[in-house]
Amino acid sequence: MLVGNSTVSAGTYWNQFEEVSKYNADLNVAERLWVAWYAWMQNDVLATGIMSFMMHELVYFGRALPWIFIDSLGLLKAYKIQGNKIPSLREQWNCAKFVLLSHFTVELPQIWLFHPMAQFCGLSTSVPFPSPWTMAYQIAIFFVMEDTWHYFSHRALHWGPLYKAIHKIHHQYSAPFGLAAEYASPIEVMILGFGSVGPPILWCAITGNLHILTMYIWIVLRLFQAIDSHSGYEFPWSLHHFLPFWAGADHHDVHHEKFIGNYSSSFRWWDYLLDTEYTPDALKRRRENKGLKSSKAQ
Repeated sequence: MLVGNSTVSAGTYWNQFEEVSKYNADLNVAERLWVAWYAWMQNDVLATGIMSFMMHELVYFGRALPWIFIDSLGLLKAYKIQGNKIPSLREQWNCAKFVLLSHFTVELPQIWLFHPMAQFCGLSTSVPFPSPWTMAYQIAIFFVMEDTWHYFSHRALHWGPLYKAIHKIHHQYSAPFGLAAEYASPIEVMILGFGSVGPPILWCAITGNLHILTMYIWIVLRLFQAIDSHSGYEFPWSLHHFLPFWAGADHHDVHHEKFIGNYSSSFRWWDYLLDTEYTPDALKRRRENKGLKSSKAQ
């Protein structure tokens, strides 16, 4: 990446940042930090790979950490959905070890290959950054696309042979907790992970308009969504109370408890449209419809 009139590394990262700032006063601090990173690394694949993997680990375990404390200290018990099933520290630790192994053996190679694949599709890593509006509408599209992929692939994974061979591992915990969001077999990690990475890559390939920062913000929000939906806690301020079509923890917790229905990740509409909701209202609606069909048949 060209910085000023030179691509030569300027010693430490902060030396590089000072060098970048001399020639790029029109950029904001975040953009100068970004340019300095790529200039200092002198290798775009390495720069993106390290940044992507570290971001994923810090966000995943950082977001799961509060739930570990809440469960371990017995806080907020009144809001625990399955109050009689609190994960022990041993369960949390065993889950963390499994997830870490998966991150280093399954996800790290994919993250490392992300930059060359994304560049081939036209993903931008340059500055200035896209506008907040551009990032917002693109991320909204990614949420819808990922939810659609997740619903149909997740539902397929509940088919007998696929469930036993692949998806059963994820259902080891009938009362989920934050760390268990990515507790899954390597095959499932790749199948459902494609729903997070695939939509941005497809969007970029079609439109040629996507910045890697947008991709990062999308992944951060997706990780937050996945961890929160596995948290096992339902609050009066939970998002679905304000956005009725949002799924949330109460939607996914039932899926783990009953092993059926509620296949979507972020939204409720696919479960509603295809009648795979597992809620009191949905069960009542099915009983009423079944009663109507029985009375017509007589």
